[in-house]
Amino acid sequence: MIGPDIAGIAETLGTAADTATATAQLAAETGLDVDAAYAVQTALVQRRLARGERLVGLKMGLTSKAKMAQVGVDEVIWGRLTDVMRVPDGGTVDVAEFIHPRVEPEVAFLLDRLPEAGEPVGDFTDAVRAVAPAIELIDSRYANFTFALPDVIADNTSAGAFVIGPWSPVPDGLENLGVLLEIDGRVAQVGSTAAILGDPRRALDEGIRLAGRHGVRLREGWVFLAGAATAAVPLRAGAHVRAVVEKLGTASLRSSS
Repeated sequence: MIGPDIAGIAETLGTAADTATATAQLAAETGLDVDAAYAVQTALVQRRLARGERLVGLKMGLTSKAKMAQVGVDEVIWGRLTDVMRVPDGGTVDVAEFIHPRVEPEVAFLLDRLPEAGEPVGDFTDAVRAVAPAIELIDSRYANFTFALPDVIADNTSAGAFVIGPWSPVPDGLENLGVLLEIDGRVAQVGSTAAILGDPRRALDEGIRLAGRHGVRLREGWVFLAGAATAAVPLRAGAHVRAVVEKLGTASLRSSS
């Protein structure tokens, strides 16, 4: 039996991202399962690397119940980050470059060494050089921001852009820090780092394990986005977005049209 056209699906998703034009869901029509979807993701990211982008880290997706409910799926997933996706703290993104961008507050880790798969959460703190507040801009390439699990995996877990605030040592109580997402100075979402698998460090453990299944190992100096602490909020042109994480500080971005 002929399997899904991995290269063709990656090209469809890459073109959708490049042109900011939504495409229909692909999994049901193409027979894409989770393993094949990660193969598409690899091909999709390789397409970016071929034009000069560099891998700088990994990101987790669907690490909170709120996020799972928002998009209608129920499994933690992971994707890749490139240097072109990174926006300076306080920088500006052009919403016209995205299809239907949304923002969410996150926690980011800076890796000091490669944690081993299955290394206990309490033991790998020395693998993390620093932690920071972050904002992820997600942008599904599918029409109406709806998809099945293999769809979103293939689409590099809706990765669009990310901002990282100031780095600091990992504080006590990281598993339950208050989180706010502000839009134009008004609180849009309230949450806790506990929403990230109960402890953001568990997300790192899961990321190591899940990526390792597909031959991907985290590298020293990489950034790791642990996942959203709240549901995502649509990003409109002209907005000022700020993520506030207790003990860690803030990260912010502005949007233009």
